[in-house]
Amino acid sequence: MGFLKAGGVTFLVVLVIVIVLCVCGIYVVRQQNMVIIERLGKYNRVVGPGLHVRIPLIERIAATVNMRTAQVAFSIDAKTKDNVTISMEIAAQYHVSYDNGGGGTASGVYRSYYMLANPIDQMRAYLIDALRSAVPGYTLDGVFEMKDNIASDVNTTVAEQMRAYGYDLVSTLITSIGLPRDVEQSMNSINSAQREKVAAQSLAEAEKIKTVTQAQAQAEAMQKAGEGIAAQRKAIADGIAQSLDTIKDSGVTAAEANQLFMFTQWVDMMSEFAKSGKASTVVVPADFKQSLSMMEQLMVADSANAK
Repeated sequence: MGFLKAGGVTFLVVLVIVIVLCVCGIYVVRQQNMVIIERLGKYNRVVGPGLHVRIPLIERIAATVNMRTAQVAFSIDAKTKDNVTISMEIAAQYHVSYDNGGGGTASGVYRSYYMLANPIDQMRAYLIDALRSAVPGYTLDGVFEMKDNIASDVNTTVAEQMRAYGYDLVSTLITSIGLPRDVEQSMNSINSAQREKVAAQSLAEAEKIKTVTQAQAQAEAMQKAGEGIAAQRKAIADGIAQSLDTIKDSGVTAAEANQLFMFTQWVDMMSEFAKSGKASTVVVPADFKQSLSMMEQLMVADSANAK
């Protein structure tokens, strides 16, 4: 009886151990993860998401590899072609290669775990080296203008290197470029001066257009005024001719008609002067002591001119 009892206890212990080992041998891999299984310390296989079984004590889960895209961010200092030291903020997106290489040691999961001790630090070092080699080929303005091209070239170079270690470098971004304070102030001053120059040119051009427009308007006004004066003088000349013809028809000689017209014009002028009082020149008799009238003086002057 004692032997049977002892045997029953042993069986129960063994059964419990077997159950425990079986439970420990069952495991679940979550989505977007891959698990590396080692058997007796040696790489055996890579398993994907789902329910799996391993041999307890003989096989172990060496690593769980996250397959999602991650990002690493860091800062570097670099010198441009025109000897300006700038700081740049870099962001790189990467993930473990999805290429399983037909399984075994050729897969991206295998290489990402076994080939590099610190893959992220190694990738960062590659990026820094590539950027510090690329930036000196550009001036400060060129770095700002071509930063996307610089990042793309660096990404292509480093991606080739990291692919051998089981990582795909998705993209590299230069998210920020910092300048020394004195350089930034100088650039702001240059930009301000350029804006003032453009503003001054715009104002000068506007003033030029205004002056030209005013000159054109004045020229047109003067042309119209000249045409008006010419028309006025023609009308006056036509009126004078008609008046002289009327005077001649009354039996007065041409000389007398001219003298009468001159006197009439003088009287009209004096009348206008008396009305306005703004004229500065007045025609008066040459000698107030003479008894000749103004009409007689004009006639004498006209006779003298005729001789």
